[in-house]
Amino acid sequence: MKSTTEWSSPQATPELARGEIHVWRASLSTDEPTLRSLEATLADQERERARRFIFERDRARYIAARGILRDLLGKYLRRAPQSIEFVYGPHGKPVVASAASRPAICFNLSHSHGLAVVAIGREREVGIDVELIRPEFAGEEIARRYFSAKEIDELSRLPAELRTEGFFLCWTRKEAYIKAKGDGLQIPLDSFDVSLSPGRPAMLSSVDEPRWGIKSFIPSLNSELRYAAAVVAEGKDWTARYFEWKQANGEAQIEE
Repeated sequence: MKSTTEWSSPQATPELARGEIHVWRASLSTDEPTLRSLEATLADQERERARRFIFERDRARYIAARGILRDLLGKYLRRAPQSIEFVYGPHGKPVVASAASRPAICFNLSHSHGLAVVAIGREREVGIDVELIRPEFAGEEIARRYFSAKEIDELSRLPAELRTEGFFLCWTRKEAYIKAKGDGLQIPLDSFDVSLSPGRPAMLSSVDEPRWGIKSFIPSLNSELRYAAAVVAEGKDWTARYFEWKQANGEAQIEE
């Protein structure tokens, strides 16, 4: 799986047009000063959740992911990251409290094994998912539990050497769609289909398919770990731009 995605590190927060979705990637392996800076921006309930993690690595990654999300939103909203308040939908999807979001900024966060991705849009719902590609996880039993009959059939028709990649293309596309809708597991996983053949465009087939656009991308920061990722957003009239979040001088910030 080769990446054709071009990632840029802007010197200032990029302007977010209505017809764009901005996708950010970030390593969750931060130095201690950066981690402390990010933790200082978290709300009390986020710090409490961080304390519940048993392993220090998981705690640090959670703090980094939430802090990076706040850093990005703060720059788009021109607010201090620690001043941003979240409210949660009935199935747990967070949104920025309306008083802090003018114009309305929609976002979604996902992270997996040390890599975070964030999708940001204006006045259109978004969902994003990233997964480390793990051959031991991409088994037939799991596919039959979570994929639709059409997806299982498409997966079975792939050459053996492409099935792991196809599995994770399917997984991330389904997760991104569910997260964009904000309905959680209230959506039966076999009630909609996504395409999964490597090298072919991402496609969604659902009762509300005209409402959504879907794209897959490769977010890997290095060649040692392979990830799959997908973003779903309202409408068909948007394009995705890809950016990389950087840390500098022990502070949470976009590269300058």
